[in-house]
Amino acid sequence: MSFYSDMGFGPMGMRRPPVGQSMRRFDEYYRCYPVVMMAGPDRTHANYGGKLFLPPSALEKLTRLHITYPMLFELTNGQADKVGHAGVLEFVAEEGRVYLPQWLMQTLDLEPGDLLQIKSTDLPPGKFIKLQPQSPSFLDISDPRAVLENAFRNFSCLTKDDIFQFHYNDEVYDIKVLEIKPDNNQHAIVTMETDLEVDFATPLGYKPPDPVNRSGTSTPRTAAGVPHGGAVHPYAQGTMAQNINYASIAPNSTIPEAGAKAVSQHFLGVGNKLKPGKGKGSSSSTPLKSSTPVAGQSTNTPPPAATAGIVTNESLSANRRYANAPQPLRLPPNKLFFGYEIKPVRKKDENGEPVAGDEVKPKFQGQGQTLKGLKKDTKK
Repeated sequence: MSFYSDMGFGPMGMRRPPVGQSMRRFDEYYRCYPVVMMAGPDRTHANYGGKLFLPPSALEKLTRLHITYPMLFELTNGQADKVGHAGVLEFVAEEGRVYLPQWLMQTLDLEPGDLLQIKSTDLPPGKFIKLQPQSPSFLDISDPRAVLENAFRNFSCLTKDDIFQFHYNDEVYDIKVLEIKPDNNQHAIVTMETDLEVDFATPLGYKPPDPVNRSGTSTPRTAAGVPHGGAVHPYAQGTMAQNINYASIAPNSTIPEAGAKAVSQHFLGVGNKLKPGKGKGSSSSTPLKSSTPVAGQSTNTPPPAATAGIVTNESLSANRRYANAPQPLRLPPNKLFFGYEIKPVRKKDENGEPVAGDEVKPKFQGQGQTLKGLKKDTKK
């Protein structure tokens, strides 16, 4: 018998209860009511936790059964076949009554005055819990993990599929328990005095914001995002090219000034001198040229032609260069654009003339010469 005694078994082979516990369970029936109906001081804070108010007689029975801290209870609503778990906050309720948080009453489908079975139980410490906020307003909390860590102080345990409540910044948040680890037959874990990893699911009713074009570019774009003269660059058809209107600012675009006129329509008015004219009493003012640069034109004075009224090649090329100058690239902050076309360097011959692709001499064709013939000639 000493062998069984050392192993913790009794004389009939039954295992002895651990120290401080009893083989008997606390099992009682009480009439349940919400915390707001409890007499005495205001206990609104108890609604945002997971603990009960039991009568003093329950404490006496728990003591006789050697049920120690933490006292955890299994709550069963036999009519609705709903089961939950909770701790105990105080033993100050009236005899035959138990007071529950409002969210726990709703989870168990209880009405004030319903009969509730309460049994003592043991639950494993939680390692992981996945929660789902029931409102997108939960995203307004700057540090939800810290807030939940503080809220869990009012909970002893949680059951899978519970929808509990906590109070923060004058607002009540509903949170659903989606997953727990380790999972067991009771589907509940202890949430206090344990290293609990918390994960969040997408809040119920959350809708991602619609994408908004925040490119910030003022360059006008064409109707279909394609330049008037056709494709400018094979990489210039993407979203980025459309945002910056690459068709109007490309270096080889022939009509960039057409799109730039709409850009430079700000402050293009004329000015008048405040100084009167040469004649005394003259109230007329002399119009000035606008100091604002006009789109598609250079602010530098073009070189005059050698002879008035004669168009030379130099003046014609200068005017073409000023009229078709590429427009500035305006990008919003934190954006880069790598879509400019690549112009490879053309090879040139000895005279400096460009060499066409077909005229480039091939290299490493695999042809060679032998030295045997040279050796025979030298012997002769």
